[in-house]
Amino acid sequence: MIYVGLGANLPHSVHGTPAATLAAALEALESPEVRIVRRSRFYQTAPVPLSDQPWYVNAVAEIETAWPADRLLGRLHAVEAEFGRVRRARLEPRVVDLDLLAYGAQVAPGDAGSGAPILPHPRMHQRAFVLLPLAELAPDWRHPRLGLGVGDLIARLAADQIVEALVEEDSRAS
Repeated sequence: MIYVGLGANLPHSVHGTPAATLAAALEALESPEVRIVRRSRFYQTAPVPLSDQPWYVNAVAEIETAWPADRLLGRLHAVEAEFGRVRRARLEPRVVDLDLLAYGAQVAPGDAGSGAPILPHPRMHQRAFVLLPLAELAPDWRHPRLGLGVGDLIARLAADQIVEALVEEDSRAS
């Protein structure tokens, strides 16, 4: 399966809260070519590394598509741009962030010049805000490069990452 990480820590002028913005971004991503299978709960997470910027809302979505990984990554970036994301600096606050975490069992080094993604995402195994929602969707998932299960990766995380499930008012995709 294909997994996409969702994150935001700034409100959107049209969609409102980060959680509402992420739900709207998933709707914008869905098309005849890209099907949202399901998504995890939303989680409230402290910025990594810890800073004074607003806390994030994060989730993971499972999707299906026949598109290759580079085309899907291009579509994720296009949805980010549609929602007003401008990439200026790494780790800056953002209205929306859509990361291609894993594309089946593919392992790829990436190539910025061609738009080819690094697979799996190069830092996903270090991030509680990715692994906890991923474990909710795929408790048996194994990191294709490291060979470790999601539970093993969670056990290796630094204890200082703060991740709390949010209570959602509307129903989540299933």
